[in-house]
Amino acid sequence: MPARTRTAERYARAVTAALAAVACLLLAANAGPTSTAGSPAPSGETAPRLEDVASVNR
Repeated sequence: MPARTRTAERYARAVTAALAAVACLLLAANAGPTSTAGSPAPSGETAPRLEDVASVNR
């Protein structure tokens, strides 16, 4: 049977694991392209105009 660990050691391990998890999540969230030079510019118009949509009643 393994020896029991102290409560303080268990809490220290839990806090260390939580900090490591937060650091990994932050690094993963910030990973990606650093420049938007090659990406197309947004068009500004998100939906088609009503005049451009085909209608059944015409």
